[in-house]
Amino acid sequence: MADESIEPSDQFDHPEPVHQTDGIDHAEHQELDESDNEAPHAAGTQIERRRAQKTIFESWLVSDAAWVALKPKTREQKLIDADDDELSIHNLMAKQGAEIINNPRQYQLELFERAKTENCIAVLDTGSGKTLIAVMLLKWIIDQELEDRAKGNQPKISFFLVASVTLVYQQFSVLEKNIDHKVSRVCGADGVDNWNKAKWAKLFAENKVIVATADVLHQCLAHSYITMEQINLLIFDEAHHAKKNHTYARIIKDFYLALLDENRRPKVFGMTASPVDAKTDVEQAANELETLLHCRIATTSDMSLSDAIKKPVEQVLKYLALLQKGFETALLKSIKARFNNPPMFEPVFEKSLEISKQLGRWCADAYLAMALSERRQKRYEMDADRSYHYGPVAPTHAPPLGGVKRSDSATAISQLDKKQELIRSVIDFVVREQPKHAGMNDEDLSSKVRELQKFLGFQFERESSHRCIVFVRTRHTAKLLDAVFKQVGSKHMRCSFLVGSGSPDIDEDSFTNKQQFMTLNNFRKGQINCLFATSVAEEGLDVPDCNLVIRFDMYSTMIQYVQSRGRARQQSSKFIHMIERGNSIHAELLQQVRYQERAMRRFCERLPEDRKLEGNKDDLEGLMAKEKVLRVYTEPSTGAKLTYGNALAYLANFVSAIPTESNENLHPTYIVSNQGSKFIAEVLLPGNAPIRSAIGKICTKRKLARRSAAFEACIELRRKQYMDEHLRPTYQKRIPAMRNALLAINSDKTNQYIMRTKPSIWEQTRGTLPSELYMCIVDFPDGLDHAHRALVLLTRTPIPQFPTFPVYRNDGHASNVCSRSFAKPVKVAEEDLEKITAFTFRIFKDVFSKSYEQKGEQLSYWLAPAMAMDPIIATDQQVPCSDTPPDLDWALLDEVQTNESYKWSSTMAPESLIGRFIVDPWDGARKFYATSLHPELKPLDTVPDDVARHKWMSTILNYSNSLFKQARARREGTWDLEQPVIEATKVIFRRNMLAKAGPEEVNLKTKAILCPEPLRISALPPTIAESCFVWPAIIHRFESYLIALEACELVGVTCSSQMALAALTKDSDNSGDHESGERINFQSGMGDNYERLEFIGDTFLKTATTISVYIQRPKDNEEEFHNRRMGMLCNQNLYDVAVELKLYEYIRSIAFSRRLWYPEGLNLLEGKGLNKDESTAVVKHALGQKTIADVCEALIGAAYLTHDKPGEKWEPSQHEPAVRAVTTLVKSTNHAMMKWSDYSAAYALPEYQTGEASASQIDLAQKVELEHPYHFKYPKLLRSAFTHPSLPQMYEKVPNYQRLEFLGDALLDQASITYLFNRFPAADPQWLTEHKMAMVSNKFLGAVCVNIGFHKHLRYFHAKLQHQITAYATELEEARLAAGEGKDYWMNLSDPPKCLPDIVEAFIGAMFIDSNFDYGVVQRFFEMHVREYFEDMSLYDGFANNHPCTHLHNKLQESFSCQDYRLMAKELPSLDPTEKKDIVAAVIIHDEIVAFSKGKSGRYARLRAAQQAVEMIEVFNLSEFRMRFGCNCVLKEEKAQEVLAADCNV
Repeated sequence: MADESIEPSDQFDHPEPVHQTDGIDHAEHQELDESDNEAPHAAGTQIERRRAQKTIFESWLVSDAAWVALKPKTREQKLIDADDDELSIHNLMAKQGAEIINNPRQYQLELFERAKTENCIAVLDTGSGKTLIAVMLLKWIIDQELEDRAKGNQPKISFFLVASVTLVYQQFSVLEKNIDHKVSRVCGADGVDNWNKAKWAKLFAENKVIVATADVLHQCLAHSYITMEQINLLIFDEAHHAKKNHTYARIIKDFYLALLDENRRPKVFGMTASPVDAKTDVEQAANELETLLHCRIATTSDMSLSDAIKKPVEQVLKYLALLQKGFETALLKSIKARFNNPPMFEPVFEKSLEISKQLGRWCADAYLAMALSERRQKRYEMDADRSYHYGPVAPTHAPPLGGVKRSDSATAISQLDKKQELIRSVIDFVVREQPKHAGMNDEDLSSKVRELQKFLGFQFERESSHRCIVFVRTRHTAKLLDAVFKQVGSKHMRCSFLVGSGSPDIDEDSFTNKQQFMTLNNFRKGQINCLFATSVAEEGLDVPDCNLVIRFDMYSTMIQYVQSRGRARQQSSKFIHMIERGNSIHAELLQQVRYQERAMRRFCERLPEDRKLEGNKDDLEGLMAKEKVLRVYTEPSTGAKLTYGNALAYLANFVSAIPTESNENLHPTYIVSNQGSKFIAEVLLPGNAPIRSAIGKICTKRKLARRSAAFEACIELRRKQYMDEHLRPTYQKRIPAMRNALLAINSDKTNQYIMRTKPSIWEQTRGTLPSELYMCIVDFPDGLDHAHRALVLLTRTPIPQFPTFPVYRNDGHASNVCSRSFAKPVKVAEEDLEKITAFTFRIFKDVFSKSYEQKGEQLSYWLAPAMAMDPIIATDQQVPCSDTPPDLDWALLDEVQTNESYKWSSTMAPESLIGRFIVDPWDGARKFYATSLHPELKPLDTVPDDVARHKWMSTILNYSNSLFKQARARREGTWDLEQPVIEATKVIFRRNMLAKAGPEEVNLKTKAILCPEPLRISALPPTIAESCFVWPAIIHRFESYLIALEACELVGVTCSSQMALAALTKDSDNSGDHESGERINFQSGMGDNYERLEFIGDTFLKTATTISVYIQRPKDNEEEFHNRRMGMLCNQNLYDVAVELKLYEYIRSIAFSRRLWYPEGLNLLEGKGLNKDESTAVVKHALGQKTIADVCEALIGAAYLTHDKPGEKWEPSQHEPAVRAVTTLVKSTNHAMMKWSDYSAAYALPEYQTGEASASQIDLAQKVELEHPYHFKYPKLLRSAFTHPSLPQMYEKVPNYQRLEFLGDALLDQASITYLFNRFPAADPQWLTEHKMAMVSNKFLGAVCVNIGFHKHLRYFHAKLQHQITAYATELEEARLAAGEGKDYWMNLSDPPKCLPDIVEAFIGAMFIDSNFDYGVVQRFFEMHVREYFEDMSLYDGFANNHPCTHLHNKLQESFSCQDYRLMAKELPSLDPTEKKDIVAAVIIHDEIVAFSKGKSGRYARLRAAQQAVEMIEVFNLSEFRMRFGCNCVLKEEKAQEVLAADCNV
């Protein structure tokens, strides 16, 4: 994305190039027509400042300071540094990694040879070197792979699969050091959920071996990023996990066995200490493992194994029998007595009783202190919240329909408050009481702990390098024993604990992977020599060999026994079984695991090496039978597979990828209902998901029902292409792209487009001599600088009635140009046409110093004098007058045709010169009105000082003569020195009379003292000349009107010429930028620009496209509506259509130009531009793409406003012209409507809308009709408007309100903006936007919802809403009563629940559909429930100031008068094209970056940066601010009203 797409403020960084006119000389001249386009009223320094600010911002982005400041943070806001050894698990593994055994033993070689020839599972004791066999096999496979690649075969890769993230790092460290090829590691923490096929392909291409969790490979296979054929070896670490639905088993079932050609399957190698990990028949379990992994178990009886593995001496340590049951400690009794046995802590109390039995009083109290600590208070409070809102139910259940009943709401809330208070009180009590029970005596520990203390005391009575692990069953036991022995252990005992990194219970702290590594690293170094560990230390982890292993809590299975014993591998190590005296269960368990181990070993040893897996086929069919009944979807194009097994994960991954403006983690919600003895589930996706819900099939188990719903949701997402061909979410890329479509085009003026300077009407009619002409009289009722006469414009075809517009006299006052077009033509004889033609060409020659070849047929129009008449009265009529046209002054026409001009002679009476129009034939810039005689002056007298300056000022005769030096010399002595001297007024040539005079054009001297002989006396009277001097401005505006009307005709818009021109006028570089009040390169004199029309047109465009997408696909969800709508109304689409129509030619972006107003098609004989064909010059103007798109919206606005009738009953005909304009300008199949009735014709009523209404739905319609007087024909449609997204659709089969809310939002916007637009005709779009914010804000609409009573009818499946709605309604009612007659009481309330404004918009949408698209129902709703709050709009002048960006702007400009600041944003590049890019926003004040923020949303990054800046500067007063930033900005008084907003995106 270009910077501009997220930097509205950067629109002005590149100033618009100078307007080009090909073939026209831009040099300065001294002739009349020297003036170029009016100099833009712009501050070049501002553009330079913006460029400098952009440079500062972009330089900062690549600086070290920015890199540090923007570095990712954890939730605790601690910097993450991947190079920090203390934080990097990989570095820790690299430090501690060691070479594995380099010299394989005989049994390892034998098993390696077996693995080369067949799939096998190596069953060897812990520490017997299974990994070495895997390394040898990998090296052999890689060698084979290199040979195959050399033959041109498809590359393949090996996978080393492990069961946990911890083991990924561990095994990778081993393989990396022992394989001379590239090895990589992958786990979920690497963000693989967001990897695309290209990233996986790169990983596979660069490596020979991948160490990964099984889930990663399963996901990769399911997405079809790799196929089983592309794998040459699968190694399963701890292969005994491969059973049931473990991911090891799923890889085999879903993909390995699906490849029917066994020769194309990869080799499989499993490793385990025992093929059995449960209390089951050894042979049956081993057979099932072999069958599933398609392997044969292999082991060895080789005695070299005994040498390699030093088995420990096993001993039994008996302790006195424990108490039959736990007891309540004094602390627990005091808690129960004080708080009457609080039920929410019952699980804690129960666990305390068990601990008191197993570990003793001290441990029970220590547990209570940990479980009821201040650190866990928040978790208990959140749990109480959850129980209140959802009830103590399983996560698959939802809260009761409708939430808490209204009658029970107050009681329930009161109970919640009491529960929260009780939690705080209990924890405070425990914190105070626990120190009283902190002492420890022998009797405070159980006999079991005391026996362990005695044994360990003996083991650690002196310093040694011995290491000990004490295995326990639970996490809290490990932590409590560690706490005990930190107090009672010997000084040589350095203990700690090791537990799993899984999610802890509410009463426990978490233990991270990094903490595991650090603990094991310290254990390896000897900093810890006694470790209290759960089963996490039994398998997999690289635990140092120990001298002593104690089973404090007994094993549950044989494999636990074998694996924990395997940790005692040092010479003369011991393995201790702790058994309770007299406990037959303990004794039997010990005998049982020993027997099972012997049976397992006998089974393995009896296996012949050449045996075949003959029975496996039948067994495999039995294992796979259950799989066949479950649905599977395979993507045809890629082979990606969706199953009941992975559907939950796929859907969760999709939901997590949905763009959100907050850090909230989104999850799908499953609602499971009973269907007799079976179950059915509906999955609800978050509100901004592209589908709302999906219902699964009826299943026999609750778990299968959830998976079925997830499966159906994924199928629907794939059908709608929100999942790609690899079943990955495309949603995170599609939605932001659509949301940014408005900004995705270039707003810099870098493209040059042809601009029409003449209407096509001239070219279409030119070339003939007409016999009749149409008249348009032009007059100036307010007068000009001198006396004037009305002019008549004559054309071959009728022209429209033009509106009145001002020109500006030299004294600065405006004078209206009034015209009157006549519908009836006047007959013109050939000789009369010749007179009019001569008159027209004489004007060009005498007034504008241009002599053309006099061919009347080449004229575009004619000018003529009108007979004396009353001044034309301004009128609002838009059609030509039907009256009879007035007569022309034929006498003057005769005179001008007869006399080309008059030359002074001595026979001419001096008095005849007075009141004549005199021109200098040698200097086109000198035109005069003769006013009086000066008989006292002679031609050779000195020129008075008070005359207008001229190059020759020595004598009056020289002053009157503009010949060049040599010509003057030739005429020297030939002048009549007796000629009279006259006084005249020099005509001031204004560059642009449509704009006020510039400083260089006022207070000029106009007095002239002349001799008539060097000059020429025009036949045109001064009154005609005075009007003609204004003609260039007039015809420029007339032609602009005509061009604009042609553009309107092109797109089918009918409107007034004034509105048409406004829609196409761009008078500054930042026209259309509503956030910036200071106009850049402003060109005055162009009239109204398109901003207001674009604003209202954008609103109607949104409304029309919203209606069209809703009616054509009513079953789609809100996001799909949004996408299709954005495809039509986005600037890129509008721009593309406009370019196709060549609409850019009609845009008016150049102010009046003296060289562009002349008629085309004339042959210039004399005058400036003689050698330049100006009449055929191609004029280009530089336009931004956004400008062109904005003009499209402005044309829609013109069509809308022309036919809208505020205050009258709405009729479809009022909007139909705008509908046609939308259809033309969006050019989309999604909007092909040409009249309003086309909307209803295209709408196929959905089944739910027309279905029979229930009694409840009819009752709702009756109740609502009492609150708003509209009768619903379709009560089900109304029910939809009151159905919250949390309510499963399977209950009433009615969609939730989101679709209707989408429609109603646009309709309410239209009503609100139209009201403001008509009521405040002079308000600019910035003001309209800010005040509209109040009218359509959630804060206001929430209040409307409650005031009407709509909130009572909401149906939902979320009890929390009831609490929120009740609280808000109570607060609103209190505020309303306190406000009395006030209407703005809603502004200072808490924000309402989002569902309340949604209901209002959905209700509006429902009425609109139910009424068969009657927009009148929307207007009536607005009039009844909205308008009364906004009669006094001044109440809401500060509403937008709550916006951080607006607040920042106001603070800087109004409080500190600072102008040198900017809020900018820019995307950061991403190496992964699939990832949503980060956006950095920053506030710059006087070249200093004072605040910044980074995020996925540009809008929210700006808000956060603005808020930070506000908080920073609020502490300063004016002097402190100026000193801090070196600010010396001054807001000039004369610009205070113009500068409304700085460059701040609000």
